[in-house]
Amino acid sequence: MTETVQFDSLGLAPELLRALTDSGYTTPTPIQAQAIPLALAGGDLMAGAQTGTGKTAAFSLPLLQKLLPFANNGASPAKHPIRALVLTPTRELAIQVEESVKAYAKHTPLRSLVVFGGVDIKTQTPHLKTGVEVLVATPGRLLDHIEQKTLQLNQVQVLVLDEADRMLDMGFMPDLKRILALLPKQRQTLMFSATFSNEIKKLADDFLSHPQLIEVARSNATNDNVTQKVYPVAQSDKEALLIQLLKNSDSKQVLIFTKTKITASRLSRSLAKVGIAADAIHGDKSQQERIKALDAFKSGAATVLVATDVAARGLDIDQLPMVINYEIPSAPEDYVHRIGRTGRAGALGVAISFVSPEEDKYLVEIEKLIKREIPKESIEIDRAGARSRSAHKPAASHASTNHASAGQDASASRRPAPKKKSTDPWFDKPYEAVVAQKQAAVKPIASNSKKAPVAALLGGIAFNK
Repeated sequence: MTETVQFDSLGLAPELLRALTDSGYTTPTPIQAQAIPLALAGGDLMAGAQTGTGKTAAFSLPLLQKLLPFANNGASPAKHPIRALVLTPTRELAIQVEESVKAYAKHTPLRSLVVFGGVDIKTQTPHLKTGVEVLVATPGRLLDHIEQKTLQLNQVQVLVLDEADRMLDMGFMPDLKRILALLPKQRQTLMFSATFSNEIKKLADDFLSHPQLIEVARSNATNDNVTQKVYPVAQSDKEALLIQLLKNSDSKQVLIFTKTKITASRLSRSLAKVGIAADAIHGDKSQQERIKALDAFKSGAATVLVATDVAARGLDIDQLPMVINYEIPSAPEDYVHRIGRTGRAGALGVAISFVSPEEDKYLVEIEKLIKREIPKESIEIDRAGARSRSAHKPAASHASTNHASAGQDASASRRPAPKKKSTDPWFDKPYEAVVAQKQAAVKPIASNSKKAPVAALLGGIAFNK
């Protein structure tokens, strides 16, 4: 049934349909076809679908449709209160969601804005004061603005939790409770995510009222468009294997995931040293650095982007051909999100995972979650090539050492001869104690001056004049 559904049959306004046509969209994805009518009906919703199936449009379009009656061209900020709030776990995801909202609302007077941490809050305040109907935010920065009284949430009609499982699972629960306490009780809440564990569904009971559950794909499933494979490899051989695969691959873009920020930075530097254009993105990078790295990757200036799971929830790259798990995640749900970066919107993709013996236990949990066994492939590592690449640096180092030694010899010949050692016999005498002599030499110094009287209040002796 969903195959014959068109956007113009979902009850969307002409302004929104026109924006969809401008973006090249004609047929809704399964999650959009099911979620949009239910969201327009006004009830709470929990929607689960694989990453890359159009979840952003599934909540943005009904959200904008519900706000159209309030759209106006008035200059007064009072005419543009925040009526819809979208919360995301990461800065990158917040930016991309707001870009989509802006694109869908471009033929309407509705205003949108994104606020996130990592940048000066003062740069966001002036835009908030002009008034916006749709606010996309990360929880921490939203609370910053609330404390500074730069926004009000008392007229919010729709709340959206994007990547809801991560919102509730990454320690955002206290922040979410503070934010929800400031929202009107009468509101609509929409939760969208690629995964919904039973624990997350229990936590969602605190936020939603009698929600309808939509799961277009099997819960925690992976995309059939993505070819998954595992390379069993020792941890010490992973870098050599990665370089070999990248050198032999014709993929123009490769996204590599690591578990730690340190590994991401180290790996990107190692790849750059062997001539592979690589950059890293993780939580320690400033917002400007992260945006610059993403732009370079999207434009093709960098063919490889090494990222931690922080970036897994915010990257939206069309036609990304390959994802490599340099280290597989300990949380199996993160695997679904990682490989969901490729094979989006019907395109084909490849997801490769390097699994060391120490990581076998994590692979078992991943296969249990996605209810399928991932094919394992073996590949012979070109150790000779790896040695030739690494041997080049020691040779240069050896040459530089010889050059440095020659320089040291030359400079040594120019140095003045050291002075002869002193032959004063006093310095050769053994240590002799002279404390007694010093004590005898010390005599009390006689004083001819009388002591000045000290007031009794200061501890002195009172005496009569």
